[in-house]
Amino acid sequence: MAAQYLPKEKTEEIFAQYGGSAGNTGSAEGQVALFTYRIKGLSEHLARNNKDQSCRRRLLTLVGKRRRLLAYLAKKDIVKYRELIKELGIRG
Repeated sequence: MAAQYLPKEKTEEIFAQYGGSAGNTGSAEGQVALFTYRIKGLSEHLARNNKDQSCRRRLLTLVGKRRRLLAYLAKKDIVKYRELIKELGIRG
């Protein structure tokens, strides 16, 4: 399977919704939202193709990146962290 990239419009939409503006691609909130979107897609793919080990590795890498960003956000601003996990429906 070839790598799937998100369309630029979808990326901008995610960052506009969570990162403040479409151009603010460095915001931790926007990156967590983007990773969450990609993780959901990879999880659906793995449900259908459970022997795709390269996809599983990409998924685990993304989950680790998201976890580190969430830990950083929790340390930096606990209120934003709680709002974000509630909006995205992660951690519980």
